[in-house]
Amino acid sequence: MRVSKLALGTATFGVAPDEAEADRVIGAALDAGVNLIDTANAYGNLAHFDRPGVVPASERASAEEIIGACLEGRRDELIISTKASERVGPDVNDRGLSRRHLVAQIDRSLRRLRTDHVDIFYAHHPDPDTPLEDTLMTLDDLVRSGKTRTYGLSTYPAWASVHALWTADRRDLHPPVCLQVRYSWVARQVETEVVPAARQFGLSLVVFSPLAGGLLTSAASRERPYRGEARWGGGAFTESQHAAARRLEGKAREWGCSTAQLALAWVLHRPTVATAVIGPETPSELTEVVGAVELGAQLSPEQYREMDEIGATPVVDPRPRPPDAPPGRSEHRLSSN
Repeated sequence: MRVSKLALGTATFGVAPDEAEADRVIGAALDAGVNLIDTANAYGNLAHFDRPGVVPASERASAEEIIGACLEGRRDELIISTKASERVGPDVNDRGLSRRHLVAQIDRSLRRLRTDHVDIFYAHHPDPDTPLEDTLMTLDDLVRSGKTRTYGLSTYPAWASVHALWTADRRDLHPPVCLQVRYSWVARQVETEVVPAARQFGLSLVVFSPLAGGLLTSAASRERPYRGEARWGGGAFTESQHAAARRLEGKAREWGCSTAQLALAWVLHRPTVATAVIGPETPSELTEVVGAVELGAQLSPEQYREMDEIGATPVVDPRPRPPDAPPGRSEHRLSSN
């Protein structure tokens, strides 16, 4: 499955952008060559997305509903991914990765998206209350039923991702094709374990928050009331994060590009990364960053090394692969077009 190097994230659809503006953002994304739209059953109309001046969650359409309305007549040209496991209701079973929850949620997602299948269905977060084998057997059944073409894992640690691959192989189940992780120039924790595991076992990485919630965009964006984790009820940026962003901003001025383009070019250049999920709130924000793909091909190895030097200390796999280790998969199942 070939995906565009940039994917459209929709976590705050219905809030920023609102329902009317979302259609224009999707249109701008399609015009720019984006073919992957990433969403989840919990996006958009839950209370932790509420902001002053925005329609309350109980009256908002969900991100999936907005996408379904916008994509009528355009579904076949796109790759759509959605997720389940976050709490979506008051009942004790309205969360997790049990068969009961996953089967019910994909049916609801398909109705909201106005389609008969999604292309990637993610286990949104690990569920310690459900045996991994039970979850994988359910996801395999959903692939065989045609409700999803493939499935992936989201925010899983390296050991659990490898466990999933081994379990799928042992039980002759469809394996996960990709792993969605937080990864950016200022958040490189996945380089210790996740990236080496992905390289070894052929898992493609789908990167979320590649601009660190707006930190790596512009000084004006960093001062918005709702930026970073504050977009869904968390905290704002620290002074050390602001300082790192200013260093990258200076390098972007020197090289004649925007900070956002430079940050995206960097993450798209990393091993096993298939696509980066961006969350523009307006069409103009999307238009500004699409140049990152072209920029990434123009930057030299020396420039990439310089970015590493002015940012966080690069993290490498502390356990070199032994000479007699079995080879990893030579191909990844999800790749950039």
